[in-house]
Amino acid sequence: MALIGTWTTVSSIPTGRFGLTSSVVNGKIYVIGGLNSDGKLSINEEYNPLTNTWATKAPMPTARYSLTSSVVNGKIYVIGGIDSSGHISNTVEEYNPSTNQWTTKTNMPTARYSLTSSVVNNKIYAIGGTNGLNIVEEYNPTTNTWTTKANMPTGRQYLTSSVVDNKIYVMGGSNLNTVEEYNPATNSWTTDANMPLERSSFTSSVANGKIYVFGKYGNTEVDEYNPTTNTWKISTPMLTARYALTSVSINDEIYAIGGTDGQNYVTNIDKLEFSTVIPSLMSNFFTLHLGAEFWWNIVINVKSILNLEK
Repeated sequence: MALIGTWTTVSSIPTGRFGLTSSVVNGKIYVIGGLNSDGKLSINEEYNPLTNTWATKAPMPTARYSLTSSVVNGKIYVIGGIDSSGHISNTVEEYNPSTNQWTTKTNMPTARYSLTSSVVNNKIYAIGGTNGLNIVEEYNPTTNTWTTKANMPTGRQYLTSSVVDNKIYVMGGSNLNTVEEYNPATNSWTTDANMPLERSSFTSSVANGKIYVFGKYGNTEVDEYNPTTNTWKISTPMLTARYALTSVSINDEIYAIGGTDGQNYVTNIDKLEFSTVIPSLMSNFFTLHLGAEFWWNIVINVKSILNLEK
């Protein structure tokens, strides 16, 4: 059996922007911050995939873009970025969707933008950023404290990260195809197989235990990483070429949100969903798409070769 990915457009984001961030709580997507012609944004918009509708929620206290966010215990922690004054930020603000309220938390030790963050065992790891930093700082929401961890081997910005089996896979950034794996349990790093493409200002999400990376100027290629085999392969291409986007995964379905194509803000939300195809159905697929005559000619030619060899 094989998993086949299909992209569809499901909705449009009310406020077009790039350099935004997104997180999922209770099956709803919260799209926060970013930049457009109005400047740095504090906007917070909620998308409900079940109803395919949007709602405007309480704005983030500090407008910013090129930020990151992660979820712990049903709360969203928005970290870093560039604020409305153009300053590199170390601000951390917590959003509680159940009360629609924001709370300011302890600042990140290192102010930075274009960083990435991931969660393992209810702790947030803020990684990389500004001008190729290799810094890793761990935030514990329970104690509201930060701890410095082992540096990433390759400093970079505009990178992305995803978690599989409690390991953080940090990919690309600074126009690199580098992949490095962080194990919070041992506070150690391992180098993994490079991505097929060098990327910056892109995104990643996990579905069915695989990591999907996408987003690049003028390019729709989607690459799939299998952490078990440490191998990459090309997956179903994205519908719209864009970069500086964000993405989330819900129930093994991936949503690509926002960004820019270099001229315009991309407002459509595209969803990548997977279906299982058994070999006989794949055979039918190829027959339907390539034609029965094509395959019959292959059979005739093979038979002819076998007869000649007798």
